[in-house]
Amino acid sequence: MSRSDASLELLTYSNLFPNARQPRHGIFIERRLRHLMADFPVRARVVAPVPWFPFSSPRFGTYGVYASVPGEEHQDDVHVWHPRWPVVPGVSWQVAPLLMYAATRRLVRRLHAARPIDVIDAHFFYPDGVAAVMVARELGIPVCVSARGSDIAQMSEFALPRRWIQWAAARADGLVAVAAALRDRMVELGVAAERIRVLRNGVDLERFRPLDRDALRAAFGLTGPVLLAVGNLVELKGHHLVIEALCAAPEYTLLLIGEGPERQRLERLAQARGVADRVRFIGLVPQADLPRYYAAADALVLASSREGWANVLLESMACGTPVVATRVWGTPEVVAAPAAGVLVDERSADGILDGVRRLFAAPPSRQATRAYAEGFSWAATSRGQFELFDALRQRAARRA
Repeated sequence: MSRSDASLELLTYSNLFPNARQPRHGIFIERRLRHLMADFPVRARVVAPVPWFPFSSPRFGTYGVYASVPGEEHQDDVHVWHPRWPVVPGVSWQVAPLLMYAATRRLVRRLHAARPIDVIDAHFFYPDGVAAVMVARELGIPVCVSARGSDIAQMSEFALPRRWIQWAAARADGLVAVAAALRDRMVELGVAAERIRVLRNGVDLERFRPLDRDALRAAFGLTGPVLLAVGNLVELKGHHLVIEALCAAPEYTLLLIGEGPERQRLERLAQARGVADRVRFIGLVPQADLPRYYAAADALVLASSREGWANVLLESMACGTPVVATRVWGTPEVVAAPAAGVLVDERSADGILDGVRRLFAAPPSRQATRAYAEGFSWAATSRGQFELFDALRQRAARRA
């Protein structure tokens, strides 16, 4: 068997990867890797740095969770390492690539010596992608960096991170964007368009599928039209706008799935606006249980101020449930037909309510929404990834 036909040895490098204490953390990267391994001859290891913190008590919130993440773990057939890197909130973010590089370089060197790495697959451009390029250049390994959303859309607005991103993009062997909108922003930063490959996220069509809607609504005690919002309870997701929209729509119930620092504020908002009896805070839901909520709802609402490629949109559509979403970054590439749902131009409570009413005035059939989602399987993305990684491997072999 020639080297190009042998299993490709991949090292996924990103702090956005699930772990034993945060099973939903960066699950989109884990799913993408799993589908690649299922479809092509790829063996993968993962380096997923975790912020260092000395105390694992729940009183310290997320940082307490970081402290309890294991140093390494096996997730089925994938070995994952969680080296610690120093993070000082509000201070270290501008030099984060150097800190992450310093915390991971020896581990990657050891892994490469034990079983040579063909390609480093880095996700999230800043700081992960920059640190990965530093490590890859030191060890002479090809590296591909994927832009995923706020790493390009937000971090590039700051002078020093922007220079770091431009430095890494110029030296990476491969570049990926999960949406054309992110590619266009990278071009604005001076990256040649022909160097960037757009490989969108897909959706697991077996896990996310239509279910018995009437039975689920009965089980959940739902009546009347039901809206669903899924995502971290943070300001950028716009959950407060959806709650505000309920004030002028007394017929709707909202199911809100997720946790985060905004929960108490959102609960107080619902009480103050007199809609608390129509807002259910579900909390965190295991990935395997999400399809039950998608299938029970009449529409998913995503009021984000920015999104690279929002996986919840495809998950909802795959369950037959159309969406109402703000027209930001990659979202128009996901919601690109009436069967998918409605885009909202004005990110406000009134804009959200208008989008919901437009959708309910002419809703697509659940069969049509599911059929639309079927065009977003993982197959094309996995093929594109493997072709890119294999080309980088062969190019490095020719240079050697």
